[in-house]
Amino acid sequence: MKKTKTSKSIKIKNLASPRGMRDIINEDYYNFQGFFEKAQEVAVYYGFKPIETPMMEYEEIFTSTIGEGTDIVDKEMYTLKTKGGDHLALRPEHTAGLMRSYIEQGMQNMPQPVMFYQYGPVFRHDNPQKGRYRQFWQFDLDSLGSDKSIIDALVIKIGMSILEEAGATNLSVEINSIGDKECRGTYVKELTSYYRKHINDLAHIDRERLKTNPLRILDSKEEKTIIINEEAPDAISFLCPACKKHFKEVLEYLEEMKIPYNMNKNLVRGLSYYTRTVFEVYAENEEKDGLPVQIASGGRYDYLARQIGSKKDVPAVGFSIGVDRIIASPWYKKLSPRIIKKPKIYFIQLGSEAKLKSLNIIDILRKAHIPITQSLSKDSLGSQLAIAEKLNIPYAIIFGVKEAIENSVIVRDMSNRSQETVKLSKLLEYLKEIK
Repeated sequence: MKKTKTSKSIKIKNLASPRGMRDIINEDYYNFQGFFEKAQEVAVYYGFKPIETPMMEYEEIFTSTIGEGTDIVDKEMYTLKTKGGDHLALRPEHTAGLMRSYIEQGMQNMPQPVMFYQYGPVFRHDNPQKGRYRQFWQFDLDSLGSDKSIIDALVIKIGMSILEEAGATNLSVEINSIGDKECRGTYVKELTSYYRKHINDLAHIDRERLKTNPLRILDSKEEKTIIINEEAPDAISFLCPACKKHFKEVLEYLEEMKIPYNMNKNLVRGLSYYTRTVFEVYAENEEKDGLPVQIASGGRYDYLARQIGSKKDVPAVGFSIGVDRIIASPWYKKLSPRIIKKPKIYFIQLGSEAKLKSLNIIDILRKAHIPITQSLSKDSLGSQLAIAEKLNIPYAIIFGVKEAIENSVIVRDMSNRSQETVKLSKLLEYLKEIK
């Protein structure tokens, strides 16, 4: 007799989620969903439309745009090689994928600028710590197709409005301009010369950055380099007339909208595609001794399209919000999703005849927008009533064999155990009176 192969059971050694990643359940899930709905609502009122790009892109979409000498490209990207030989990467941020979509979908032929919001997980093999994960959520606002300074101010205003609607107070904006291709070259040359004079005092990682991305040194977290950066030349002093005018206008718009800001000459952001305006937003955090924590950032990225492969530059600016840190903040309002309604009714069924008809009754309630909770897999009255009491549900609908025959239900007030038999044809009218 021929033996058939049987599949071997695989014993999983570790039933934990991967380091730096976690399950989002119960109230945490609703907190995330509530924030997204509020952010989406604000963005829509300003004329932004939704877009969703793939969680994976070809690896070069990120390596060619984010830049060498950045931690993301050098250490933090999750990459893989497919069976077909393609090199893909889980997105470490949203912007490069959005610009790829803009070019691929021919959005340059639409009325400009095109304005999008998007929300979803991004991935970086970073060092996990409180409020920082390897899979984390971002909400992004982006405007593509206009180089006007008012657009910079617009995305900052919308982003700040979203944060305030979520409960943030005393927000502070750090802002700088790093120029464009007309003036940045001179600044980078001056900056490189300055660092070479102090090369023996630079941290090792920053000596390497000097070879590939000198601007990145300004963003260094190394103590030795931070001291050197205090006397580093600032980009504002090297701005060409056009960049000076652009930055001056951005600041005037912020002042007009009463958005407080601080000039930060060392602010460059960690990604190499930024140009002109760059900014970071901080909020007070009681859990960190009152020290402000960065919860959002962004800037202008006018040359990103050409780095991806476009024949023309596409002026663009974006604002990115780190949702995980907001949800974990003591000031977060715990925004509730619109579609989540706390059920006031527990549906109880008894007997096979009643169970058979239960789904139809529940669907009638759903169409009338009456949320319920239930345990259709349970059979005993006692176990179902116990669950209703544990969940603190005000009313129970009891549907048994007798009720199934008579096309009625029993509505029980769980607070005083009083109950009333109601015909199915009158049920919705009755429930509206007790809601």
